[in-house]
Amino acid sequence: MRGGGGGREDEEVSRKLKSMDVDKLEDGGGDERPPRPAVKYHGWKAMPFIIGNETFEKLGTLGTSANLLVYLTQVFHMRSVDAATLLNGLNGTTSLAPIIGAFLSDAYLGRYLALAIASIASLIGMFLLTLTAGADSLHPPECSVGETCEKASSYQFAVLFIAFAFLVLGSAGIRPCSMPFGADQFDPNTESGKRGINSFFNWYYFTFTAAMMLSATVIIYVQSNVSWPIGLGIPTALMFLACVLFFMGTRLYVRVTPEGSPFTSVVQVLAAALKKRTLKQPKDPKQDLFDPPHTSAIVTKLAHTDQFRCLDKAAIVASPEEVRQGGAAPADPWRLCSVQQVEEVKCLIRIVPVWSTGIIYYVAVVQQSTYVVLSALQSDRRLGRGGFQIPAASFTVFAMLAQTLWIPFYDRLLLPKLRKMTGKEEGFTLLQRQGIGIALSTVAMVISAIVEDRRRAIALSEPTLGTTITGGAISAMSSLWMVPQLMILGLSEAFNLISQIEFYYKEIPEHMRSVAGALAFCNLALGNYLSGFLVTIVHRTTGSGQNWLAQDLNKGRLDLFYWTIAGIGVFNLIYFVICARWYRFKGTSN
Repeated sequence: MRGGGGGREDEEVSRKLKSMDVDKLEDGGGDERPPRPAVKYHGWKAMPFIIGNETFEKLGTLGTSANLLVYLTQVFHMRSVDAATLLNGLNGTTSLAPIIGAFLSDAYLGRYLALAIASIASLIGMFLLTLTAGADSLHPPECSVGETCEKASSYQFAVLFIAFAFLVLGSAGIRPCSMPFGADQFDPNTESGKRGINSFFNWYYFTFTAAMMLSATVIIYVQSNVSWPIGLGIPTALMFLACVLFFMGTRLYVRVTPEGSPFTSVVQVLAAALKKRTLKQPKDPKQDLFDPPHTSAIVTKLAHTDQFRCLDKAAIVASPEEVRQGGAAPADPWRLCSVQQVEEVKCLIRIVPVWSTGIIYYVAVVQQSTYVVLSALQSDRRLGRGGFQIPAASFTVFAMLAQTLWIPFYDRLLLPKLRKMTGKEEGFTLLQRQGIGIALSTVAMVISAIVEDRRRAIALSEPTLGTTITGGAISAMSSLWMVPQLMILGLSEAFNLISQIEFYYKEIPEHMRSVAGALAFCNLALGNYLSGFLVTIVHRTTGSGQNWLAQDLNKGRLDLFYWTIAGIGVFNLIYFVICARWYRFKGTSN
């Protein structure tokens, strides 16, 4: 466990460590061994295997999850409210699991092993999910419109939940590790490596959305219109290809060795500051705080800042006995910490307010996989005169289309001009991009409310086009009216999600980068949970009268639910602006 600049007693070892290009690699190297030769970064040569694995994994798992609401209501015969609540919980757990996966990756497994285990777990999960559709004994019998559908048995739900559990395990390793693992392949000490990392984030997300577009069209069409077993079998085969592709690139990967739990240092700082809470604040931090020579070639040396000064007490040398002979290491790391350790904790604390705004932001984003799908089911989904109907779950493709078109436009055309105008490498700052994304998500919810009100009004005032399997009348309004709100929502993700991940990656201490990759997904998890909580509250509060979220949306007021989310989004944007103005970037001195 790196002590964030705790140092070594032997000054010769310190000098050797400083000269190393990488602290430790999985294939060798340690604190007390001679320095290894410089690491050979393969950069873009390793990307086909890493991005290819991510692409096929997304085709296999996330593409299927987009259609799970339809699967649960039409195959497992669940009520739409129950299915939406279950899906919110599943998506939340799937997005929260990466926090645990990131911890295990940084502390014990390493990103390569975590990705290997997670890829195999996802493959098993997809295989079991395919079985629930293909084996008659693992799902309820089919029923027609107007019939009373038989509910799924406990055994059938058990197999379904086991499949979900393996998919959650897969997401726990793939989501937090895939992007940082890709960034690890570039040399951060060269200009070409730095530019490679910046472009990697954009192109990684470009391929991710392109894969999602393909799955949201072709795969969902096969699932909804051809066969669920075939439609789930195809993603399972793609997940198998993802595993094969990942292992094929093993010889090219740079693999950073885990160094023990990075959170131990965080807890040490908090414990030491608590024990020394009665001490006076140091008058001269440069002279009075424990700041041994920085020996890490990976972790950036952080300057002392005047925020959260109560934590500075953890670095006060209360007595000479607290420092080992030589002055480079504390005698008890639970009583004395270095300035580097303290500043790393400050980095984490500073991120929390900005990070918290993402939770409310994702409440708007997750609607595209729940109530947007239900709205599409009760709209005219016919395309042209040939009778072709767009699958309800495929409407998420319009959000992905906006992302796919925007990312190369921004990276190749707009960004060079913004660099000249602003003098900044990234054009818009990371916080500016996040703010734009939050604003766009609020606009998308306003448009969603207006369109839903129109859809419902047409369903109640004009002839309908039939009835869904759940009993709701199909409005004559074209479902294509939902395209603008989805494209704006997709554009908001292109601004907010990419900048979130890059923001965490750059601002969190380097030895916690898997955690950085998990934080955005943690936002998504809590956003799903909050969305599920709002659904439950609204359903119970309005259920005695005109239920806003009725089983038949024509009898409800989904538009008022969207207006509620838009109102919350306005307050979230104001809160974000306050947090962004207060934030101090890592490495900024007083």
